[in-house]
Amino acid sequence: MARPATVWGFFFAALAWFLALTLLWMQVSAWTSYPAGGLAHIVLGNGAAQWVRAVHKEPGRIEVDTRVVVPAAAQGNRQAVAELIAEVETARYAYGLPLFLALLFAARGRQIVRRALLGYAILLVPQAFSLVFSILKQVIVAGGSPATLGVAAWQMEGIALGYQFGSLLLPTLAPVLLWLWFDRAFFSSIVVEGWLARNAGGGVDS
Repeated sequence: MARPATVWGFFFAALAWFLALTLLWMQVSAWTSYPAGGLAHIVLGNGAAQWVRAVHKEPGRIEVDTRVVVPAAAQGNRQAVAELIAEVETARYAYGLPLFLALLFAARGRQIVRRALLGYAILLVPQAFSLVFSILKQVIVAGGSPATLGVAAWQMEGIALGYQFGSLLLPTLAPVLLWLWFDRAFFSSIVVEGWLARNAGGGVDS
């Protein structure tokens, strides 16, 4: 199948693919994002063992029983406490998958199936990153002070920054950068050279 000849042809093809693939992804996202929950489980269990008591996974959701004590419903005249349970939907940060596939299909390059499968596996890593920092953000918000949580202030700030990056930038940035790496020749020939040609033509004096 021939590749798009213009930037606009590629753009509209990618948009159509993205809409169609997003509808499909919404039906299966709980399962396609399940491996990312498994990676997050491993990271939380090894990297935040002082906070994490147990991790429970199911398609579409990851739930973490923590050791962080938070206020609970009062019992009589006593203020009750409980341990925080943090949870997040595993597909919440996985919408980059249909975006990556849409760009890949719109470019109509070679070895699409191989690249699609490899891209899916690679994208599990940034998805897991976002899930981990979403859980950690819930912990530091509920835990309050660094002294209560047993960490330094800069570590809490690092978690806050990691959460912002993982929730606002990474889900969109990762699939685009991955596609640019896979289809860099196409991007160079259609987008970069096309842009340079248009500007060169526009800069010629009559």
